[in-house]
Amino acid sequence: MESKSEKTQENFLFFAWAISVVATLGSLYFSEIKQFEPCELCWYQRILMYPLTILLGIALVKKNYGIALYSVVFSGIGFCLSFYHYLIQKVPFFTSGAPACGRVPCTGQYINWFGFVTIPFLALISFILIFAISLLLLRMTKGVDRR
Repeated sequence: MESKSEKTQENFLFFAWAISVVATLGSLYFSEIKQFEPCELCWYQRILMYPLTILLGIALVKKNYGIALYSVVFSGIGFCLSFYHYLIQKVPFFTSGAPACGRVPCTGQYINWFGFVTIPFLALISFILIFAISLLLLRMTKGVDRR
């Protein structure tokens, strides 16, 4: 019989995985269906998000809550990258100094819902949520033997 703590950990792991799946499918929707070509920074964000979907999915099936250490690292780096990307899209100080990053400028905004929701903003929210959930999982598993 599962303890309440273990069920909570499983739920947290499921939510982190679900967020990564939605983010992955969202990025594929924008590039493959809407035909929005990703910029270089978008590719780096994908490089950090896509493996999370696989790692968190496997961890969910195996009930391996120790994966939180790895998801904290991936989502933490992804958060920093997405935040920088969002800054160069929305803050003039950063926009003016933004490097040219390939065929598609990183300052471009395919979507701009409500005046602030862009694709890097969506990735930022996903990375923040996965990071926070992973930190909670780490706290819950601290001191637990993970062999």
